[in-house]
Amino acid sequence: MADFAAARQNMVESQVRTQDVTDVRIHDAMRKLPRESFLPSGKAHLAYADIEAEYAPGRVLLKPRDVGKLVQALRPMPGERALAISAPYAAAVMEELGASVVRVEAGEALPAGSFDMIVCEGAVARAPEAWTGALATNGRLGVVERDGPVGQAVLYVRSPEGLGRRDLFDCFPPVLAGFEPDRGFAF
Repeated sequence: MADFAAARQNMVESQVRTQDVTDVRIHDAMRKLPRESFLPSGKAHLAYADIEAEYAPGRVLLKPRDVGKLVQALRPMPGERALAISAPYAAAVMEELGASVVRVEAGEALPAGSFDMIVCEGAVARAPEAWTGALATNGRLGVVERDGPVGQAVLYVRSPEGLGRRDLFDCFPPVLAGFEPDRGFAF
């Protein structure tokens, strides 16, 4: 039987802390949460590997490093309202940090209201306007945009003046079904 507790500690020490995830609250949350519980029992052994692990057909948990970096960029604070889109592990980490999290799967209708944070663990060609439109003032969206072999984790921030976007880091999760880039012909 696998020693998941030891694997969890090793994941934080070797995959998360070494990748400039400096928020010790995130380390503590990731040390506490049993990542294997987010995967089917037959794939539990993949929970702490440095891979995107599939938890449902076409749905993956981001690599531990990528979840840590994305959540750190979002800067979750206790009491904030968050939306997790196809992001069960990131949602649990943010809940552990004190955020109130609403969960939906990509492609489902978004719940009413605005959110302080939105996170998605799958890649999209470009963040949908419905997602950026659901951000409250000073709200943040962490998502991977991918239009080729390499994706780019990005942070969107809604300010009173409009919407800003910043590239964070490269990563490689698969694109969610229905969120693929439009391919066209160009001269």
